[in-house]
Amino acid sequence: MRVWQISSFGVDSLEFAERPTPAAGPGEVLVRVHAISFNYRDLLVVKGLYNPKMKLPRIPCSDGAGEVAAVGEGVSRWKPGDRVAGIFMQNWLDGELTGAKARGALGGDIDGMLAEYVVLKQTGLVEVPEYLSFQEAATLPCAAVTAWNALKAGKVKPGGTVLIQGTGGVSIFALQLARLRGARVLGISSSFEKLELAHALGLDASLNYLDYPDWERWVLDETGGEGVDLVVEVGGLATLPRSLRAVRVGGVIAQVGVLSGSAEADALPIVSLLHKMARIQGIYVGSRKDFEDLNKAITLAVLRPVGENFHWSQAREALIRMEEATHFGKLVLTVG
Repeated sequence: MRVWQISSFGVDSLEFAERPTPAAGPGEVLVRVHAISFNYRDLLVVKGLYNPKMKLPRIPCSDGAGEVAAVGEGVSRWKPGDRVAGIFMQNWLDGELTGAKARGALGGDIDGMLAEYVVLKQTGLVEVPEYLSFQEAATLPCAAVTAWNALKAGKVKPGGTVLIQGTGGVSIFALQLARLRGARVLGISSSFEKLELAHALGLDASLNYLDYPDWERWVLDETGGEGVDLVVEVGGLATLPRSLRAVRVGGVIAQVGVLSGSAEADALPIVSLLHKMARIQGIYVGSRKDFEDLNKAITLAVLRPVGENFHWSQAREALIRMEEATHFGKLVLTVG
């Protein structure tokens, strides 16, 4: 079978290689992969910034969908032909995250999905919603589950307010899922074109932060001085101080990303954190149960993931596009 593998770090060093097609052992499932999607984490992994000590070669990518090709001895959950997607952390099935459950993340601790075939434990898969294509289903395991849990952490209710940052995978899923909950969604981006696309998905109000860098003041104006119930924080240290000023008293900041790298001149406003009694909640994807709950919700709403499609021979090009932050929604590769 063919795979993309990291033999040495760097996007240009990502290698298209041949490996023996694996066989499913006891309790395992052989999946023929039809599509994968990239997350920012995958870019960091390929560049050696996620774990510089990672054992190489490594097949990257946590997110993929396909069909069961064969099952090993003792497998009762799946049969050949079933449409499935892998879960991000193969050991986190339900309940709270623990150190043991956090091990086994696809495309990091173990080989990921950027291959024609993968072998996963029968417990490390979920059924793909029937109405979704493999390309659409491949966008769900990390970004959609992360957005789902961000909204859950914020206890977003009908009439609530959510702020999204940018128009990447997690942010767009947060927009779509927040609208399903009946919430009002504000969004910031550096691109008017992307904001127009987000409005077509239900974004209520938007701001280009290049024209108005003090976007937290705009958020307060849009919410009558109260602030939003939830900030889906993808920036990190450089945006967190503004997010703290944009959130309401008692609100939640769901910290899901580190796109902005190092902090700006602003120190973290601890006083704002105290005065607002706000909560900063780290979100590290979710469990298999979370994924299954997400699938039930999007199936009822017939929610369609949004992204850009590439052939998997263009893996390097898709990663470069992610690094340039010129994409909208998810970046998807069709395998084969």
